[in-house]
Amino acid sequence: MRISESKIEEIRSAANIVDVISEYVQLRKRGRNYIGLCPFHSEKTPSFTVSDEKQIYHCFGCHNGGNVFKFLMEYKKISFIEAVQELAEQLGIELNYDQSTFEGQTEQEILFDINTEVARYFSNNLLNDEEGQIARDYFQKRNIKVQTMRAFGLGYALNGWENLVSFLKQKNIDLEKALQLGLIGRNKDGRVYDKLAGRIIFPIFSPNGRVIAFAGRKLRDDDTGAKYINSPESMIYIKGRVLYGLSFAKDEIRKLDKAIIVEGYMDLISLYQAGVKNVVAVSGTALTDEQAQLLSRYTKNVVLLFDADTAGIAASMRSIEILLRKDFDVKIATLPSGEDPDSFVNKYGKEEFEETIKRAENFLEYQTAYYEKQGMFDEPTKAAEAIRDLVKPIAIIDDELKRNLLIKNISRKFNLREKLLEKELEKALEQEKRNVKSQPQRIYKEDSVIQKTLAPEKIKSVPPPLYNTEKEIIKLLFENDSTIIELILQNIEPETLELEIHRNVLSSIKEYFSEKGNTNPADLISLFDEDTQSYLREITIEQYTLSHTWFERHPSIDAENKLYKYAIDLIKKYKQLHFDMKIAENQRAIENADSEEIAISLMKENQELERRRRELKIDLPG
Repeated sequence: MRISESKIEEIRSAANIVDVISEYVQLRKRGRNYIGLCPFHSEKTPSFTVSDEKQIYHCFGCHNGGNVFKFLMEYKKISFIEAVQELAEQLGIELNYDQSTFEGQTEQEILFDINTEVARYFSNNLLNDEEGQIARDYFQKRNIKVQTMRAFGLGYALNGWENLVSFLKQKNIDLEKALQLGLIGRNKDGRVYDKLAGRIIFPIFSPNGRVIAFAGRKLRDDDTGAKYINSPESMIYIKGRVLYGLSFAKDEIRKLDKAIIVEGYMDLISLYQAGVKNVVAVSGTALTDEQAQLLSRYTKNVVLLFDADTAGIAASMRSIEILLRKDFDVKIATLPSGEDPDSFVNKYGKEEFEETIKRAENFLEYQTAYYEKQGMFDEPTKAAEAIRDLVKPIAIIDDELKRNLLIKNISRKFNLREKLLEKELEKALEQEKRNVKSQPQRIYKEDSVIQKTLAPEKIKSVPPPLYNTEKEIIKLLFENDSTIIELILQNIEPETLELEIHRNVLSSIKEYFSEKGNTNPADLISLFDEDTQSYLREITIEQYTLSHTWFERHPSIDAENKLYKYAIDLIKKYKQLHFDMKIAENQRAIENADSEEIAISLMKENQELERRRRELKIDLPG
């Protein structure tokens, strides 16, 4: 049972985001927007911004943002459907539900809805089905309460070949899409079957709380499969970009300004049940750059708590470097031998666990203790190698003062001259510079919008004038003006944009606009993943949404035509910059040409480019 898309659009159009948010946050007008203290993190200076024109909100401190539904979901900790229902009731709009399958939805929304239906099915099996007793017994032995099972959506897949298949058919769910999501499999003879049969189920959620994947843990001795079967990657799930439990933990992480990273699902669930709620889990994957970037939205302080076995120690060592590169303050906590966070908190309770976290060592102390246990300092050659290894991660840290203090610590620990260690640090810094240069560079280090909101992407350096022009063009797409969108789409092809995120945005809007004709900024922004949405909100919700200097230079143009004229000038400037880049490239080639013939050919090409640049015309819609 679903609320039709047309009814959702009716509710979204009828609701004014400023009025809704004003019931929970004190807002005041500033320029074109409204500002207030963010309800999602502690702050003294307002960075929470609401745009009446675009019907979106965004916090420039913690980067939380979205449309009116997203605000209610985040503020009240409710589902999307509950947010729609609440707004409909406030606005006096009668809701009607339809039984249709997923007609008219985007591919992404269809997959989300399938996972939601299946998650409910698994949960019902666990809590209510007679066969689910085997899974209930398992969780009870692990001291997991029923309310915790409900909170995390834990479930059970009935044992058999076609239980889930039958459910999907009953719900008219496309089996091909269920195959795509890894919920079912297909035999060589073409028959479909349940992939997670007889397993307990851990739904995996996006940071917004939507079900994006599942992990199934085997229960029976006769199950010859792997201990865990995980959903394959899909349009809505990329394993290396997900931290298990983040949707539950993010508010507490912001509040405490600290995150504890553990390894497994049960570690996190047991800690959360015990009241330790600032916890996320990597769940079967080594910590990735993307996971670290995701976590950095909420805190820069991390405690690693991996198992004390060889694999856990190795995972800690790998994670330290990744986190240091993202400017985290990294500490490592250790538990007694044979204990993991799940067993420890069940034996000793929350208070003893928190004492263990308080005793966490900085990464340097942890690595030193590990090398000592390995006997690395027992003889000079190994000791020298170990000390060099201790210096290397210090070179990753940008803060010079922190680097110097850590070098002093090593100096005192091993009774070595600081000058000697500083020389080793200089070597490590030089190597780090070479490593950085060998990697494709992101655009400008000083561009805080890119730095704060985008996951690392391998892009070439973009000249500042071209980047700024591209960014202004992207902003224009969110001015709720169909004529301007048509103008941009008619004159600029997505593949000509230098920055990958801009190419993706223009390409998606081109497809969506041609199909729907919708120009609503909130709807357009919702087409994208969370990182892209955050970037778009930041650049479109600025006090001066578009270049105010241009508008100051053209006071005589009437307001109605000003935006359109600005768009034409911007497109013209963009095309001219591309001519300039090609001319400059040819000029460099002329200077290094192997023959006069090649040089003359390039000079003629430049003359033609100069002519086309001077005579540049913009195609107008219609």
